[in-house]
Amino acid sequence: MSHPELAHLELLAEVDTLLARLAGWAAEAPAWPPGQTCRALVERLAERARSLRVRWEAPLVVATLGGTGTGKSTLVNALVGAEVVRPGRQRPTTTRPALLCRPDLQPEMLGIDPAHVDVIHCPSPALENLVLIDCPDPDTTEEPDATGTNLARLREIVPHCDVLLVTTTQQKYRSARVADELAAAAHGARIVFVQTHADQDDDVRDDWRRVLADQYTTGHVFFVDSVAALADAHQRVEPRGEMAGLVDLLTRQLAGTAAARIRRANFVDLVEATLDACRGRLDQAMPAIEKTREAIRQQRLRLAARLIGPMRDELLAGRRQWEHRLLGRVVARWGLSPWSLVLRVYQGLGSLFVGALLLRARTPAQMALWGTVEGARAWRRRRRDRDAQPSAGRVVAAGWDEAELREASVVLAGHAAEAGLARHTAAFATLSDEADAAATRFAASVSGELDALLDRLARRHTGVLVRAFYEIALGAMLGLLLYRLGKNFFWDSWFARPPADVFGLEFYVSALFWLVFWCFVLVWAFAGRLRRGLRRQIQQLAETWAGEAPAAGIFVRLETECLAAERFRQDLEYLAQHVFSLRARLGQPPGALGHRR
Repeated sequence: MSHPELAHLELLAEVDTLLARLAGWAAEAPAWPPGQTCRALVERLAERARSLRVRWEAPLVVATLGGTGTGKSTLVNALVGAEVVRPGRQRPTTTRPALLCRPDLQPEMLGIDPAHVDVIHCPSPALENLVLIDCPDPDTTEEPDATGTNLARLREIVPHCDVLLVTTTQQKYRSARVADELAAAAHGARIVFVQTHADQDDDVRDDWRRVLADQYTTGHVFFVDSVAALADAHQRVEPRGEMAGLVDLLTRQLAGTAAARIRRANFVDLVEATLDACRGRLDQAMPAIEKTREAIRQQRLRLAARLIGPMRDELLAGRRQWEHRLLGRVVARWGLSPWSLVLRVYQGLGSLFVGALLLRARTPAQMALWGTVEGARAWRRRRRDRDAQPSAGRVVAAGWDEAELREASVVLAGHAAEAGLARHTAAFATLSDEADAAATRFAASVSGELDALLDRLARRHTGVLVRAFYEIALGAMLGLLLYRLGKNFFWDSWFARPPADVFGLEFYVSALFWLVFWCFVLVWAFAGRLRRGLRRQIQQLAETWAGEAPAAGIFVRLETECLAAERFRQDLEYLAQHVFSLRARLGQPPGALGHRR
């Protein structure tokens, strides 16, 4: 495969890749008016790209654009070297585009409908790699015919052109109508600026450059006498002066690979212009999206603030149930030891009492009494466990009432309408569903956080030092009692002189009382330690809810619409970067050509 063929295939691959990315971006446009407008622009770009692909290998299409009497037709005749179109100095004579090409070329090969142009086959060497189109004047007010007005015909043919020959004179170079049409046509085409009537006008190119500087890179601006150039052609004299440079540019410099570079650059320009148009529409709409996002944040903060206080109070009010669960985890972590046995007894006093009732049951009535007590205890246990889990219904009742949700719906619906988003995403019914779902998720989150909190507290209060303190404190009391009993039984009653009496029942009752009392003191101290730590942790947990977190699931549909719009805008920048890098890799057309900034 030859190098030109490979380069052509690479060019087509680059175009296809870029078009595919553009099509994918447009297909993901959100249901948002600016996004849909961008989608329509990309679809129009795809149509232009298809037209461009038709003429990848065709000769370069060069069209004239200028005001009435600027010598467009005369310039075309001079370039061809023969009077093939009728010129007119003061009034428009070109009402239909005249397409000049070599005999073996047809308009269909250029993607042009033959019904829209007058085809003139001309065996001129200048047309070997070139197609010239003499376009109608854009600054005339004529009655439309069956094919429309001059302006409509001009706009129909310009998208099929690769290079625009923009002609002007000393009197016409500031024409607003021509400037408007040039601005609309310049995207997707290179430009050659030509001042005609060099035989009678002053050179105004410097001033013309200043007029064009804000919008165009002008390249070389030619100053030609088309009438004299045509006369030279009739006498078979080579073009002279600026006309020679213009002919050399069009017939030699723009031939071959330069034509491919021009079309490639034109396509990139067209993509950039489309993306710039999309960027302008999106940037105009983004402030309203940002205001909607801020309104969502404010409404979430308001609802969350109403929820945090009642939720914290509810947890603190039910801390006894949490203390009971925490004590159970502490006992489970300690395993078997004197102090853990005391805590197990404290935790299971109710079960011991019920067990004692069962042991003393002798009649069916007593058995029924035991069943009633055990059933009541089981019911209270289930209720305690249920109440320990923050109910979504109670959360909503405590923090989010119907009036608050309706107020939020009215505020956000206004912002959604201003931003062009679907108002149903902020409807009261939508927000009610989201509030219920958010409450359920928040309750589950709080339950998980509390479980983790209990695990942390259990680890903290079952450390070696804490356990050693309570084990030693309990062991000291047990050791003291055993020492008194052992000393009385073995020493005082056997070896002492005179022997003492062995302690009676009164001593054992008294010792049991002080042992139970000491256990009560230790349990009270340990439970108080757990209670203070739990209360502090609940307070700290409530502080972590500050912000939007408790209400994060509300307004999610409206927020999703905003995020889709922001993501769509961000993806546009990724595309723009891709186009920028593509332009950096592509070869640039000849420097004499101008283009739209």
